[in-house]
Amino acid sequence: MAQLATFAGGCFWCTESAFRHSDVPGILEIKSGYTGGTVEKPTYEQVSSGRTGHCEAIQITFDPEKVKYQDLVEFFWKTIDPTDETGQFADRGSQYRTAIFWHSDEQRKIAEAAKKKLGESGQLDKPIATSIEPAGAFYEAEDYHQGYSDKNPLRYELYRRGSGRAEKLRKIWQ
Repeated sequence: MAQLATFAGGCFWCTESAFRHSDVPGILEIKSGYTGGTVEKPTYEQVSSGRTGHCEAIQITFDPEKVKYQDLVEFFWKTIDPTDETGQFADRGSQYRTAIFWHSDEQRKIAEAAKKKLGESGQLDKPIATSIEPAGAFYEAEDYHQGYSDKNPLRYELYRRGSGRAEKLRKIWQ
């Protein structure tokens, strides 16, 4: 039976693209959207204002027979700067914070253990700011955000490079 994994990694275009173009097996579907806030069915404009409490996130439907949740979490770390408290790369504000939203107690334990392991590894020069929170309502983003990197490859690549994301991730994760 398929399961859900929900991650906030700054700009959802980038997080979605990283998973979509990875060699991680067992990913059945990826949706960009909004979670973690108080407004029902928020729009991109509302979330971008930073006043809804939501952050940009992705929700992955995966086959646990083909990929472990732990492997998704480990891959997620490599798509973000987990030490940045105020957003990701050029995107600033709580709507671009990083978080792992768990859907079961087992997922919570796995995420917390992975965070602790990474924090103790000595690989990062600052404490991990990524939160681990219970999953709540997930609102799909507008259609034009879904699969953005595939629909708009040139614009996406210019954004990704211009944001400093690619270079910073290379420095953090080598």
